[in-house]
This record gives sequence, C-alpha cells and structure tokens, in this order.
Amino acid sequence: MKRLNSQLQEDGAPMELILLIRTLLAGCKEISFRVSQGALAGVLGSLLSENVQGETQKKLDVISNQILKDILKESGYVKAISSEEEDDVVGCHPEGKYLVSFDPLDGSSNTDINSLIGTIFSITHAPQWMEPDDPSAFLQPGTQIVAAGYVLYGPSTMLAMSTGRGTHLYTLDKTHGGFLLTKANVTVPDQTKEFSINSSNQRHWEQPMQDYINDLLAGDEGPRGKNFNMRWVGAMVGDIHRILSRGGIFAYPFDKRNPKIPGKLRLLYEANPMSFLIEQAGGAATTGERRILEVMPHEIHQRVPVIMGSKEEVETCMTYYE
Repeated sequence: MKRLNSQLQEDGAPMELILLIRTLLAGCKEISFRVSQGALAGVLGSLLSENVQGETQKKLDVISNQILKDILKESGYVKAISSEEEDDVVGCHPEGKYLVSFDPLDGSSNTDINSLIGTIFSITHAPQWMEPDDPSAFLQPGTQIVAAGYVLYGPSTMLAMSTGRGTHLYTLDKTHGGFLLTKANVTVPDQTKEFSINSSNQRHWEQPMQDYINDLLAGDEGPRGKNFNMRWVGAMVGDIHRILSRGGIFAYPFDKRNPKIPGKLRLLYEANPMSFLIEQAGGAATTGERRILEVMPHEIHQRVPVIMGSKEEVETCMTYYE
C-alpha cells in the first residue's frame, strides 16, 4: 500500500506542506492513543470550564487541543493557529508560511459512550505582512485552503485528506505508526437515500428545510417517490465519513432560536474543511444561500448553516429554498 508521503508528493504538495501535515498527524496519533486508553487513563468526563463557544469542555477537548497546539508551535512551519477551544489566535513562528485551524476533538460529547469522535483541520497560506497574533490573517474564504482533512478515531484510526487534487482515505497502521492509502480519489455518489440531521430541532428550522425533510419522511408515497433512511452520529466527522464512503446528505441548518447565531457549526473549524473534502470528492456544500467555501469570514469563531453531501440531493434540497 502507498504511504502518505508518496501520495502527497504525487499530488504535487510542496515539501514544507508535507512536513507540516506529518507534524499535525503526529499530534493526531497521540490523540488517538489517548482516546483508546479512555477510562484507563482517566481522560473521560467533563471539566467545570467552558470554551469560548459557551460549551462545557470535556477533558479530552483540553488534552487534544494542548497536544496539537504544542506540536504545531514547535514545528517552525506555522505562523499562527486558531482552535475551537481557544479564545483568540495563538501566535507561533514569525517566519512560518502556514496558518492552521482545527477542531481538536469533534463530537467530544461521544467520548463517554465510546462512540465516534475526530480531529478536523484546514491549512492556508499565512499573509507574511501580518503579525502572528493578528486574527485577521485567518479571515480568508475556504477557496484559499491548501489542505484539509479529518482524523476519525473509530474501530480503526482513519484520515480523510485533500490537498486540492482529490480526496483520499488513509488508515493508520499501528504496526509501524504510519498512515497508508486505502482508498484514492473518493467519489461521493450523486444520488442517495440517506440523510443526516438532528430532527429534534425541526420545529426551529426555516420552512424550506421543514418541507424538505417532511418530503423525505413521506418516502415512496410522497413527492420524492422513494424511501429514505436517517443516520445521525452526533459527530460531524462520523456523518461526513459515511457520506464520503457511500453518499448521503448532512445538514445542520439555520435555527430560528437565536438569529444572531445563524448556525451551530463553525466556518473555520468544521464547515470549510469538510466542504473542501466533499467538493474534492464531487459533492456539494452550501449554507442554503451560497457555496460555503466562498463565505468571507468576519471573525474566527463564526458559525454558518451547513448542507452538504451528494450533489444531486443538495441541489434538490436547494429547490425548496428557491
């Protein structure tokens, strides 16, 4: 099987980017080990603190964030990082060429039930004229991403990643500690019969999304003329991995409860990297109004509505908004 380095070189990634990715993944391998230890290492459960999002932090949130922050700061390749668990950007190396944004442990509420969790990341070029602690350096649309991916800590530890030349899946071979290519150039099927959404929030959605989901639930007796299955993991990494593996549509739509917060998912840490992967695999990703990768961020913790997955199904969903 092909090693990660070989595939990155084949895809034309510059050496400094390859070294940065390897550094980042070394941190993810450490997180994978900590996750696998679970209760044996005393890393499960919550802390009394909240992150900048107002969410109760899990022990593994803090541990994962610290692992990635430390290893990236020491690498020399990174000018600054932004993390879902940090209030502000973290300056690293003044001469670093890249910016890294990440959700250190997506789906951390699943840690205590031994379910799917993962790390999501994206890498962009660092504006060299900006100071390392300047948050405006991160206010770039997702079209500027040079690499993005996630590491899924499941029965096997898997990496989905793209440097702009297709999305590839890798599996961590724990016998030698490296990621091996297990599926190249993943293609998301255009059509699907699966959807992923937290339906307990249905009463808070805008009418177009309510109408769309109602038509899916009507099955072959409804206007869609076919039966759909709902799948919901409670961790974006798990739901998007399923879509990359066999198709589907994932949505965390606009929620009317707080108009000042248009969505639950963060643009920099979740929506942009996942949109990059989905589009590179032939799928589509939108806020319901525009392509996610074209959204210009106005602050690092910005949230957006998310609808992504099989291209034809996303386009069908959008007709309800028209």
